[in-house]
Amino acid sequence: MNPKIKNAIGLYIEAIRDAKPQEAITKYIGSRYRQHSTGVKDGKEGFLEFFNSFPERYPVRDIQILRSFVDGQFVFLHVFQNLNDGAAQWVTMDFFDTDENDKMIEHWDVIAKYADSTPSGHTTIDGYTEIVDLDKTEENKEVVRNLIMDGLMRGGNPDNLPKYISTEKYIQHNKEVADGLEHFQRLASMPNRPLNYEEIVIIVGQGNFVATLSRANWNDGTIDQDYAQADLFRLENGKVVEHWDCVEPVPEHSVNSGKF
Repeated sequence: MNPKIKNAIGLYIEAIRDAKPQEAITKYIGSRYRQHSTGVKDGKEGFLEFFNSFPERYPVRDIQILRSFVDGQFVFLHVFQNLNDGAAQWVTMDFFDTDENDKMIEHWDVIAKYADSTPSGHTTIDGYTEIVDLDKTEENKEVVRNLIMDGLMRGGNPDNLPKYISTEKYIQHNKEVADGLEHFQRLASMPNRPLNYEEIVIIVGQGNFVATLSRANWNDGTIDQDYAQADLFRLENGKVVEHWDCVEPVPEHSVNSGKF
């Protein structure tokens, strides 16, 4: 296993599942730790403050690493947290920056509630996991970048989505959207659509998987809310064929370096 991935998973498993945050930060966090997770303060001290009390709130913790990959200095994790025997179930997309010793020095995440059913009968976490097509990493990242910039950004044209998403197979793990490009494109093509991407903050990939962290905004005329939008895409033959996401409101006030 790549040492960066090993350390990111180690931080998750030992600090959260095994309730050993002090041991975990000694092993897996570098000389600094900038934090973008809602409610967790910057630094090792902020990490300890939050996770020292975590076992009291959630004495039963099942943590599953669903998908993981590395792109240069960055690590991406797709994680399922089943807490207190299902009382709380969360899906997390995590992005880590690392230092020259492969230790974690910065962390972003987007957390959403797990759903065990989607319109097409999936869950929000099942699906393909194998990383292939390593020689196509940069090409696939460019496809995803253009998908968002060309089709989903404010002012973008959703008619362009078939350039980037397969018209033959598009497996959707969003809890409100059915499989098939036509369903997603219908939503994206709504007049004055409420959800618009504003900026891609991070884009990372390995082979057939690409993950993005973006600023987004929801404005339906009654609600104007900024969101952190994390998306995971799987590609085949230059087109997106599968999609997972997590969405989280950006807090008005932050205890750390901010959501981004």
